Amino acid sequence: MARVKVHVFLKPGVLDVQGKAVEGALQGLGWTGVSDARVGKLIEFDFDGEGDPAGEAKKMCEQLLANTVIESYRVEVA
Repeated sequence: MARVKVHVFLKPGVLDVQGKAVEGALQGLGWTGVSDARVGKLIEFDFDGEGDPAGEAKKMCEQLLANTVIESYRVEVA
């Protein structure tokens, strides 16, 4: 069994409204050095199926976990 982590973020150039809100809030609280904040999602699961866990996770991203038009993803397998 493998532990799989999939990190999904908006691609560079796509407006990240949540990231901008977080950046503004942190700056408003005094962390003025914060810039270019990005908000993404982490999907973590155990994989005990057929095939290479990383390859299968990439297929999952292409079909369901990421909107590849506007999002990029990174797969980690432990």
